[in-house]
Amino acid sequence: QVQLVESGGGLVQAGGSLRLSCAASVRTFSLYTMGWLRQAPGKERELVAGISQSGGNTYYTDSVKGRFTISRDKAKNTVYLQMNSLKPEDTAVYYCAIDLTGGYSPKTVYNYWAQGTQVTVSS
Repeated sequence: QVQLVESGGGLVQAGGSLRLSCAASVRTFSLYTMGWLRQAPGKERELVAGISQSGGNTYYTDSVKGRFTISRDKAKNTVYLQMNSLKPEDTAVYYCAIDLTGGYSPKTVYNYWAQGTQVTVSS
């Protein structure tokens, strides 16, 4: 039904930057609301950022506002997460996710997610 291919994770020092990419392969040409979730060791998975189908509406959790930027290339059906001023507490497995129900809100319950990519921020 859908494939989500992530890239861009890695190890960086505090204050550094990373850009995550997620390419979505779907059967139709429809666009879907997509987002990024993360899960740190011992913590529950949380929604970090989301973006609507058109890219006009975005959501960010408070801890990343001003540091992370979500965007999408509709022609490539690819979503990006630019992460700047990274902190050790950003260390987590990051999951690209998609709302296949056709919802419009970037703050939604994403029903499918990718395999995850590790982001580690050293102090």
